[in-house]
Amino acid sequence: MIASKEYLSDAQSELYEWIKHYMKEFHHSPSIRQMMEAMGLKSPAPIQSRLKHLQQKGFITWQEGKARTLQLVEDLLDGVPIMGTVAAGGLIETFSDVNETLDISNVLGKKNVFALTVNGDSMIDACIADGDMVLMESVKNIYEIKNGMIVSALVPGLGTTLKYFIKKENKIYLEAANSSYEPIILDKDKVIIQGKLLAVWRKV
Repeated sequence: MIASKEYLSDAQSELYEWIKHYMKEFHHSPSIRQMMEAMGLKSPAPIQSRLKHLQQKGFITWQEGKARTLQLVEDLLDGVPIMGTVAAGGLIETFSDVNETLDISNVLGKKNVFALTVNGDSMIDACIADGDMVLMESVKNIYEIKNGMIVSALVPGLGTTLKYFIKKENKIYLEAANSSYEPIILDKDKVIIQGKLLAVWRKV
């Protein structure tokens, strides 16, 4: 299920309801300027802040800085039909009747989901390419993370990276899925694990 609106502030709820009405009428997402005008604001900063909160609380997916990428999570929750199997080698018999749906509500319906756009090719061997969008679940405690999980890690003063998480003794290894990159090795108190990977979203 989608997160309850009880989690939204009045300002966030007002923007969310306006976006829903706009997208129902025009069938595409509004621009930042349109949202500013609708909310009576003269700066984009409050709009961007509200969008970030709506994304973190599981109401929208959004590529920061690109308003037209905004989507309502509730529009994505009806399930995707599973149409059969496709071969990556030889040919196989195609589908006939559709009798299943792929339920992605367990991913998009989580309360603490946020999206990040991938920049770079360090995770290419994990089938995560430059320009993909990754859906992440927020992590409150590093002990939630198991070795081998893909995480978004913040290294204060250096930036954020998407890598495999490996903990050995008191060290954290952030390992790429690309042999061209060396592991990043840090003391465990020098890294903040922001989220763990739930899904990869690729537009083609």
